[in-house]
Amino acid sequence: MFATIDPLTGGLIWEVEGQKEKEQKEKNKVKYVEIKDVNIQFNPRPSRLSLEEKLKLLEPIGEELINKDELINLLKTKTFPICYDGFEPSGRMHIAQGLLRALNVNRLVDAGCIFIFWVADWFALLNNKMGGDLNKIKNVGRYFIEVWKAAGMKMHNVKFLWASDEINKRPNDYWLRVLDLARKFNVSRIKRCGQIMGRNDDEQDDKMAVAQLFYPCMQCNDIFFLEADICQLGMDQRKVNMLAREYADKASDAYKPIIMSHHMMMGLLEGQVKMSKSDLNSAIFMEDSAEDVKKKIKNAYCPPQVIKDNPVLDYTKEIIFGWRNKLLIQRKPENGGDKEYTSYAELESDFISGALHPGDLKPAVTLVLNELIQPVRDHFTKDPEARALLQEIRSYQVTK
Repeated sequence: MFATIDPLTGGLIWEVEGQKEKEQKEKNKVKYVEIKDVNIQFNPRPSRLSLEEKLKLLEPIGEELINKDELINLLKTKTFPICYDGFEPSGRMHIAQGLLRALNVNRLVDAGCIFIFWVADWFALLNNKMGGDLNKIKNVGRYFIEVWKAAGMKMHNVKFLWASDEINKRPNDYWLRVLDLARKFNVSRIKRCGQIMGRNDDEQDDKMAVAQLFYPCMQCNDIFFLEADICQLGMDQRKVNMLAREYADKASDAYKPIIMSHHMMMGLLEGQVKMSKSDLNSAIFMEDSAEDVKKKIKNAYCPPQVIKDNPVLDYTKEIIFGWRNKLLIQRKPENGGDKEYTSYAELESDFISGALHPGDLKPAVTLVLNELIQPVRDHFTKDPEARALLQEIRSYQVTK
């Protein structure tokens, strides 16, 4: 016990040692934002498409597909193939995570797949996302789900599973295979998977956290734990997905998952091969204002007649033609007049020749992006739960 002087009465206030610190900790504790059941719309429906139609639908997803014959056999023999993507909840969602991810999920759903999102809260903790605060991580996970719902993701074949909850339900099944994976591969092979955590392969051993060795074994096991037929993640996750196929050659009770790796969209500024959450100008975020989008696209790297490493063309191909299959360019008659493109190949050809100028392309891209993002803005403005969640997320500092 100790005493302090009450500034109002001059009397003594007796306190237990550490009481003030404890009260301040409680005051600063992160608010856990409750959201209704995230899987309430889950009600799987089979696809009515032919095998050829399914393949045509799925081919644009994969910058790399390993392998097509296995995919054909899967679509022939299984009504509801299981697809999986794991994501670390961290910070705000950019357009690749939002619109491109929703687009690819919808393609898989239309082909009859069940898509499982593995909300990797423990993984985010291992990777020190959101300062390692699990309540913040869980809130960001809920924010991601709310964005996808508002962006038009077809939720009837989509399921969200929290890694911490599912692992705790079947800890023996999960951790025994993690241990087996760790036994079957050497340190050098696991270190090559460092890119999945946003690390370089050649990072020095004395700077590498033990988590960077632990993490790939866990992520690789997620595939088998969820019984996923298809790993549908970005090209940056390719190495750990290949690890799963290698593991299948070493383990008698494992199978080779199909790997469908999507394209990694570029950052908006020159030389940015990948979007970055820490650089707000490198990407458009899913609740950016219309003015934010206009400003970012206006300042984006887009040299005339150059298609290599051109992020505006990247957005046009992957998002606009993915969602709309067309783009209207509005121009004055003296500049060629209006023209509607119904294929990206035609638009790219005109851009290379100079018939389409960046000054005409950028406003058209801005207009469509704002139309696609508007339902998300509306959701976070009109829905009280979503609005409270976004306010909480905006108070966080992104740690990586």
